[in-house]
Amino acid sequence: MKRFLVCAGLLAFPLWGQADLSLPDAVRIALEKHPSLEAGAERVLAAGRRIEQARSGWLPRLNYTESWARSNNPVFVFSSLLTQRRFTERNFQIGPLNRPDFLNNFQSLLTVDQLIYDFGQLKGQTRSAELGRSLAEEDRRRMEMQVIAGVVRAYLSNILAAEAVQVAREAVKSAEADLQRAETVRAAGMATDADVLSIRVHLAAMREQEIRGQADLQVAAAALNEALGLPLDTPHRLTTPLTAAALAAKAMAEREQAALVGRPEVRQARLATQLAEAQRATARAALLPQLSFRTAFEADRQHFVTKGGANWLVAANLRWNLFNGFETRARIDEAGHAAKSAAAQERQVKAGVALEIRKGEADLKAAAERIAVAEAAVAMAEESLRITRNRYEAGLATVTDLLRNETALLESRMRRLAAIHDQRMAAVVLELVSGVLTRDSEVLR
Repeated sequence: MKRFLVCAGLLAFPLWGQADLSLPDAVRIALEKHPSLEAGAERVLAAGRRIEQARSGWLPRLNYTESWARSNNPVFVFSSLLTQRRFTERNFQIGPLNRPDFLNNFQSLLTVDQLIYDFGQLKGQTRSAELGRSLAEEDRRRMEMQVIAGVVRAYLSNILAAEAVQVAREAVKSAEADLQRAETVRAAGMATDADVLSIRVHLAAMREQEIRGQADLQVAAAALNEALGLPLDTPHRLTTPLTAAALAAKAMAEREQAALVGRPEVRQARLATQLAEAQRATARAALLPQLSFRTAFEADRQHFVTKGGANWLVAANLRWNLFNGFETRARIDEAGHAAKSAAAQERQVKAGVALEIRKGEADLKAAAERIAVAEAAVAMAEESLRITRNRYEAGLATVTDLLRNETALLESRMRRLAAIHDQRMAAVVLELVSGVLTRDSEVLR
């Protein structure tokens, strides 16, 4: 197994510029550079700003308005002269009162509005925003686990492809040796040209498999770089061996309990239920009044740069929506149905998580048993091929027997590699579905 050290990078790229890359290092790079995690982090920050937006409702609203109007409307002229403090006795004359000249009014208005109490609407909005940020954080944590699993899958696939190429190369060398052996036996008069041709066909098939393996290796190397968030042509020398993972034994109930507590999808479902309840409470609060306070300072003048009249206002407002066509009641009902839907989805997610853990346990156990079976099969195939070669050289076995054993050895070696790969991935997936997969997980070592 140690021969994998000359693996994906060595077979796919020139040695120049390569750097050693272990599986933990690959995970670290992906967590630092993968675009999906950057996008997730930005969504968390955006959700945090929504909390600030909701909380800002408790702070005063300060607005400044500058406006200009020009009209000969009698009401406009009369009121503007009053606010400009330029009203005189002449303006009471019937003629100017009914048919005034055009008048400019430059108005500067400064207002301050402060919410005093709204019976829970703003509090509910803030709570909803906080739950939204928690949902974004869990989504980023879920994405982080998926990135780790994706890196492990790409890394192990790269090593598997490199090992498969190595096995194919050994099969080519073995076929070449069989060809020489067959030619020697033919020269001794113990074999025919058909035997030699059959082995040549077998040799061509092995070379074809090596070519396919090298192409697969190049694709696997590019896929690894994509999983790392790096340019696809970045060369690496992979240093973590393709060996079975050592995972601490845990009871299935313990893993299920851990998943129900720490799995991001479960936490998101729980938060979604809480969010729906918060939105229903906010909708109910809309049935109650809002109490607010307002102050205003106003300055009016005929010319922008001249002085004019000034006034101020202090007011308290009570706004109570007594009837809006049952819109608020419909929103409350909608939020109630959404809360029930979220609760049902939470139950569904929990059941799905429990099923995934059971499947993960079964896959891990089956992969471990496959490794043992494959190891024994490889040993038997190697011994069978050794015996068949000796018998073929002695004229006691046919070329068909020889090629059948060569093929059996190649297939058994491939199955062993696949079983080890599947066992390692099953361990990672089990950690993933349990909600405990991190950059420090033991399955990455």
